[in-house]
Amino acid sequence: MVGLFNGLISSKTRIRILMRFFCNPGTSSYLRELAKEFDVSTNAVREELAQLTQAGFLNIQKNGRQVNYLANEQHPLFPELKSMVAKVMGIDQVIDGIVMRLGELKRAYLIDDYAEGKDTGIVDLLLVGSINMTHLTDLSQKTEKYIKRKIRSLVMSREEFALFETKLQQRPHLLIWAAKK
Repeated sequence: MVGLFNGLISSKTRIRILMRFFCNPGTSSYLRELAKEFDVSTNAVREELAQLTQAGFLNIQKNGRQVNYLANEQHPLFPELKSMVAKVMGIDQVIDGIVMRLGELKRAYLIDDYAEGKDTGIVDLLLVGSINMTHLTDLSQKTEKYIKRKIRSLVMSREEFALFETKLQQRPHLLIWAAKK
């Protein structure tokens, strides 16, 4: 995943920041949170955040003394960056297939390594809703061949998810799809 961006972007921290914000544009994070998540120095993250903000790719939201960063959805290149990140991660094919064929999907999360921007070759998904498991298995196998990565899915009902949600907050996760209300 990150390897595909390496030829275009030399900073692994910048790649992780782009993946973090453009995979899930509604997400905001602050400097120390990102440094801890990526296991790099705050100075390395600060430098990348400053450059991406100056270029207009990220917006700043101040909450008291805390400065949060998030993707600038108004940037002219936003749709292309979001699409590139999804393609690099293989998520676009996974979610498109799942949403269209699997039943009543309410939410889809990317969890653990891929949510941190680490390409381990295993895509962990948390799917919330009433899912047809036969179709999920079939789609996962087909998609794995296409994206050349293994897909592990954890499926929960809304009730099960309500009990699990606090544990999810302690793990790396990105909301990658939510049903319109």
